[in-house]
Amino acid sequence: MAEFDLNDLEKINNKQEIIDFLVKHDIIKEKKFKEQLAYEKELKELQEKLLEIQSKVIQENKRVLIIFEGRDAAGKGGTISRITEFLNPKKYRVEALPKPTEIEQGQWYFQRYFKELPNAGEIVFFDRSWYNRAVVEPVFGFCTEDQHSKFMKQVVEVEKLLQDDGIILIKIFLSISKEEQAERLQERKDDEMKQWKLGALDQKAQELWDIYTNYIDKMFQQTGTESSSWLEIVTDDKKAARLLAMKSIIAKLENKTFENELVKIHS
Repeated sequence: MAEFDLNDLEKINNKQEIIDFLVKHDIIKEKKFKEQLAYEKELKELQEKLLEIQSKVIQENKRVLIIFEGRDAAGKGGTISRITEFLNPKKYRVEALPKPTEIEQGQWYFQRYFKELPNAGEIVFFDRSWYNRAVVEPVFGFCTEDQHSKFMKQVVEVEKLLQDDGIILIKIFLSISKEEQAERLQERKDDEMKQWKLGALDQKAQELWDIYTNYIDKMFQQTGTESSSWLEIVTDDKKAARLLAMKSIIAKLENKTFENELVKIHS
């Protein structure tokens, strides 16, 4: 094994350099960590590209709204955190609105979300969005059938109005297999450091799987349009899904086509 001292360690600045250092000094075998090395390299490249695109968004005063929806434990928070890790924090926001207040319950459904729309030169991420009314609320009886039906008709027009006004809208849905979801939910129960992630509704995700599926399918069919399509990404492989989400966003913001068998387009 190669020798090294504290001075060598002090030169390390990031995760990639840690891995490179351990391989160089024969502490770990490169073959074993080949996939990790490739992931870290591609992740960094995509994060740099996202920062470059954000700079253009700022310079050109564009407004970008990226909606993240998905099944429980599909990895919305982790994916968003990787996307935003090196972005200019002054020019992006992540909004995860809590349960509506009594006052908000008496307002037009979209009203509280409109306050969080992006300003000029800003990217806003919705970690769950007005699409709560498309899936979660009807699944758990938090809205009436009439409210659900009205939302499904209005949301297409609302999003068209936002786009007509210049907002760039990207909608991403993170899917997960029933088996993988069960494993992740169990992991949250068993790990004290992750138990905060397990909400009351999450615990019924498996039991209500088929009902969720029915409403998700309706959402894709009725709210995915040519100008406002859904990008559905399979997340059983978390790392691959994060990279795919980044590539999908980059392609959308650069008006390019991106195709992958793990990304389904609903329009």
